[in-house]
Amino acid sequence: MENNRNFFITIALSVLILTVWQVFYMNPKIESQRETARIEQERTAAEQGQAATNNAGAAGEAPGLPGSATPGLPAAASPAGEAPAAAAAAASPRLTIDTPSLSGSISLVGGRIDDVRLKRYHETVDDRSPEIQLLNPPDKPHGYFAEVGFIGQPDAGALPGADTLWTAEGNQTLTPTTPVVLTFTNDKGLTFRRTIAVDQSYMFTISDTVANAGDKPAALHNYGRVMRFDKPTTASIYVLHEGLIGVTGEEGLQEIDYSDVEEAKQIKPGKSTDGWLGITDKYWAVALVPSGQQAFQPGYAYFDDNGRPRYRADFVTDAIDVAPGASATVETRVFAGAKEVGTIQAYENDQKIRQFDLLIDWGWFYFITKPMFYLIDWLYKALGNFGLAILATTVVVKAIFFPLANKSYKSMANMKKVQPKMLEIREKYADDKMKQQQAMMELYKTEKINPLAGCWPVLIQIPVFFALYKVLYVTIEMRHAPFFGWIQDLAAPDPTSVFNLFGLLPYTVPAFLLIGVWPLIMGVTMFLQMRMNPTPPDPTQAMIFNWMPVIFTFMLASFPAGLVIYWAWNNFLSIVQQGVIMKRQGAKIELWDNLIGLFKKKPTPAE
Repeated sequence: MENNRNFFITIALSVLILTVWQVFYMNPKIESQRETARIEQERTAAEQGQAATNNAGAAGEAPGLPGSATPGLPAAASPAGEAPAAAAAAASPRLTIDTPSLSGSISLVGGRIDDVRLKRYHETVDDRSPEIQLLNPPDKPHGYFAEVGFIGQPDAGALPGADTLWTAEGNQTLTPTTPVVLTFTNDKGLTFRRTIAVDQSYMFTISDTVANAGDKPAALHNYGRVMRFDKPTTASIYVLHEGLIGVTGEEGLQEIDYSDVEEAKQIKPGKSTDGWLGITDKYWAVALVPSGQQAFQPGYAYFDDNGRPRYRADFVTDAIDVAPGASATVETRVFAGAKEVGTIQAYENDQKIRQFDLLIDWGWFYFITKPMFYLIDWLYKALGNFGLAILATTVVVKAIFFPLANKSYKSMANMKKVQPKMLEIREKYADDKMKQQQAMMELYKTEKINPLAGCWPVLIQIPVFFALYKVLYVTIEMRHAPFFGWIQDLAAPDPTSVFNLFGLLPYTVPAFLLIGVWPLIMGVTMFLQMRMNPTPPDPTQAMIFNWMPVIFTFMLASFPAGLVIYWAWNNFLSIVQQGVIMKRQGAKIELWDNLIGLFKKKPTPAE
């Protein structure tokens, strides 16, 4: 029955609207706001530097071992007016980082990795804009660093921690081919020799060798921590996790929102012998990978004393016993960089890091999302443009579901052919709804028609839509990926708007009126697709069908341009496919009649 078919399609589309509005209301405009806020904050960082410095000394909480010494962070002030990295370099002796992917420096105070810039990524689509500054020293307003050290009983003497001044031996620049070596000897005869290496991408390897020249055994606990002194300036979004994260022990993946750790103060999963933990942003992350030679206690914590919030992911190993005259080595890896899919997957496979790919938030439907990314990425490498790859992916998806869609469209065409019989049944049993339904069901059975078949094309499109949205939103490969013309970032909304004639009029349009060219194309194709079917006789259904393209145009205008391009292209292919099948089945295509009917005067009740 045509009414039922339209009714079920309406339900499916309405559910889609509600779901998308609820889940994706915090749309990708957040990203542009975040980038703008970040740049502005960097400009004012020097003015806030002194105030932040006054609170920096409170940053050195113990990593979590009861009774341990508490490593303290340096409270070095920053000269007013200097950029964060430059101020940090002036505050303490440093070693330079220079790789194809990273630049920055390592502080000899604490041996901290606290100054890292990503060479291949910029704040905006303009390559002349500043590089992404991932890590900052703790005395900066946006302090964010990774640190490895030791804690133990007092009789072990002073141990390397946050305030330890290491001595650099030989090479002063860390590159993929030239590691750096740091040394520290305490008053109990313990000598610590730290070798820091880095690969071509984003993985640091910190190897600490402890030699005991004293006359007593030493029991040391190796610790590592990622500390962050702020959090993203914009609200989080349901589709993406940003915050503390880790895969350890029997718990497996743990995604801890900033709000969760703020409420709990401390979260301690069970002990583990493998895995990783850290802090993740949308496109970037810093993670610790303990060696696994000793079991370790992972932990997540939040501190807000002295008015300076701090978030921490850390681990503490079981005791490492170093006998007199003996030595022991412990290794910790530190990831600090962009969450590139290929790079992350290679680390998991080559370095045997358990479920490291979950550092990228593929979501619950990762079995759809991840393959879709690989398909788009493969097509991108073949076509050279992510926009073209999205168009080609749409064709592939349509081809995969072609048999099911064909069956649905054939059923819809058959329903059009028997519509006169359906009208007869309605008129014959107008006063008896039960007999009307029974007669309709008998008609469906005789004509071999599935009244719900028309819903399948829409229902199939929903998970694909979600998966593509996820790929566009969370994968860094889509960040700043251009299409053609005015679309320079497929992960951002179409920047044009019909309300200023696409930039011809010299005024800025409010965000909710940014209805660009591609959202309009999407709306038109959706309107034409819906006009392929007869106008529903029910006034409410007809009104919903008339307004649905308009609602979707406004709603999807704030979504990533790549998603809108996909939707428009998918609509166009669906129109062609449905038209061909209807013609083969001998069913009338209602498109032209419906379009002409829009301009005809509707008869009044008296007429």
